Amino acid sequence: MSVNSFADELRARSDESIAHLFAVRPDLLSPVPTDLSALSARANSTPSLMRALESLNKFQIEVLTSASTLTQPFSKSELLSVSVPEAGEELLRLWAAALVYKDGTKYRLPGNLGQLIGDEPAGLGPKSLKKIDFKSLKDLPSDSAAVLERLTWGPPRGQVGNIKAPGTAIGWLIEHDYLAVMDSKTVVLPREVGMHLRGGKVFKEYSPQANSFVGTARKQKDIDRAAIANISNFLRWCEELAHNWSDEPPIALRSGGLGIRDLKRSADHLGIDENCVAFVAEVLYLGGLIVIDPDDQILPTNSFDIWMSRSLEERWSSLVNLWLETSRVSGLAGKIGEKNIAPLGPELDRAGIASMRKVTLNILAENLESDPAIKNLQEIIAWQMPQRFNAEYIEWTLREAEWLGLTGQGALSEFGIAFLNGSDDLGVERALPKPVDHILIQADNSAIAPGPLTVELANMIGTIADIESRGGASVYRFSESSIRRGLDHGQTGEQIKDFLKKTSKTPVPQPLEYLINDVAKRHGRLRVGMAQTYIRCEDEGLLTQILHDKKLESLRFRKLAPQVLVCDFETGDVIATLREANYLPAAENASGILISAPAIRRAKSRPKPPRVISETSAPYSQSEIIIKAAVRTLRTGEKASSHKPREVPRTTANETLDLLHQYIEEQASLTIGYADTNGGVSNRLIDPISISLGTLIARDHATGEMQSFRIPRITGVSPAK
Repeated sequence: MSVNSFADELRARSDESIAHLFAVRPDLLSPVPTDLSALSARANSTPSLMRALESLNKFQIEVLTSASTLTQPFSKSELLSVSVPEAGEELLRLWAAALVYKDGTKYRLPGNLGQLIGDEPAGLGPKSLKKIDFKSLKDLPSDSAAVLERLTWGPPRGQVGNIKAPGTAIGWLIEHDYLAVMDSKTVVLPREVGMHLRGGKVFKEYSPQANSFVGTARKQKDIDRAAIANISNFLRWCEELAHNWSDEPPIALRSGGLGIRDLKRSADHLGIDENCVAFVAEVLYLGGLIVIDPDDQILPTNSFDIWMSRSLEERWSSLVNLWLETSRVSGLAGKIGEKNIAPLGPELDRAGIASMRKVTLNILAENLESDPAIKNLQEIIAWQMPQRFNAEYIEWTLREAEWLGLTGQGALSEFGIAFLNGSDDLGVERALPKPVDHILIQADNSAIAPGPLTVELANMIGTIADIESRGGASVYRFSESSIRRGLDHGQTGEQIKDFLKKTSKTPVPQPLEYLINDVAKRHGRLRVGMAQTYIRCEDEGLLTQILHDKKLESLRFRKLAPQVLVCDFETGDVIATLREANYLPAAENASGILISAPAIRRAKSRPKPPRVISETSAPYSQSEIIIKAAVRTLRTGEKASSHKPREVPRTTANETLDLLHQYIEEQASLTIGYADTNGGVSNRLIDPISISLGTLIARDHATGEMQSFRIPRITGVSPAK
């Protein structure tokens, strides 16, 4: 028996089948359709079908494309005749996803699906309007055979100079209906001819399965050792970058994002490449740990301080989770063609990247202790998600997973496995080395940190010294500029020396003490304030030197008094230029009081994580509960739409009470009109249980739960037949 429509076919499906449909096409759940007609309309809508196609693997696309070449409705045997035997099982999966539906013993494609597949599926042309006799192919001229060979596997169209004089090769094919004329310059290979030349198969080769995984074997112990080092490095990069931008905040581009110059400076500071800096910045941005302030400065937020107060494992897992879900692709940062895409900018969003990350990690989880061959992995993912595949994205995902420590030596680590399994204990805290609270100062004005430093020690040492090398033991270098930075942050020379003596397990060398004393003595002799900008100094010789210094000619200083110079540039620019010329100025306010930079600078605005292009996915934690409730609501809506009266039921108060008592006694379902608090009236399908104190207790079919209905709000009662 043939069904009338897609909606009729859905009505004939069981609750289990509808539940499975919601599971494989979760976009149909939001919001829950009112009835099966609404479900069929949504399932056949172009946006929903596009999402469904994006979730199919290569073989499913091939089977669906093969089905689209057949005359509708088509039988399973017809599909197998133009494809391969494995297509039979795949047809059932496509039916379960409502990408085909049953018409009696045959199948049909939903109406809008054919438009998405296209008019020339698999490179096959339109159907011929004439019946074609293939017997004449035995007399096919060689030059005509060459034309057919080029068109057989698509595209099926070809251009001719003049259709009235097409030449002998094309003329013979047109005469025997092997080519059809489309217009004065275009001919096309009819679908029947294409299928005949292809041996009756839509595709030259089908791909029922993905390629087997190929990788290099690794030992889990070595993987975890490399991964924990990566985790330690990544967390340190996040801290150092945020602290560095607190001291010297970059200025965002007008179009938004981080400029090339600041990106390179940050890369030099962290000792990593620019791609890695862009990734670290993006992850911090996603977590709201840095933000672009209204004055265009890129600064850490107060959320960064909260993040720093958490355990190392919590810090790591929170950022990894953001990376796994985000639609932003930090690998795009840099030049693409003639256009530069900036980190933190608005142009990094790409739909489908989150799904690709999850698929990549799932493949690694299925092949533990194996470092994948990238080309092989790309082929596997291209089979699993052909509609969204991008080879570069796979490379970037593997690179970023390694930076994060989800993988080590290319293979999934035990920390990555625990994270993907949703474990409460990831093991990161135990594996990371314990923070140390001391340093070892060397005779060459350097200091060795024999492990990761405590937060307080790292903040202080980072202010008065520059990091020279990183690793299990980091090396810091004290210099004139680093000591000056500490003085700018409000420290005195004595405070710096006391700090070093307390935290160093080795004596503070005399040259370092001399350096600190010398810089502290010179610091602030030169004062910079607001005029536009002025410089004052008790040492007139130093002012004379500045006035005649060729490095400072661009500032165009003018002598205002024996101890005062002025210029027309901003105070910050003057201070920066003087420091580049090896002077050590300090800023002062209008009262002549020395201004020290705050030890911690934070953004004034609230964290503003970038938007994320959402991807519809099954609600994993509550999927079964939600889907069952959706099916129940759908059936109730279907029942209500089939049996509800055209208008809201209207009965008098006495009739309402009489009917309610009658249905309670008969234990029968009924429809009531019920007014909400805003005055709106809706039909409710219920099973009445009892009446008490002016309230009806009944089971609502829409929710399956017991609910109370105030009798004065019931507008009327009618039977649910």
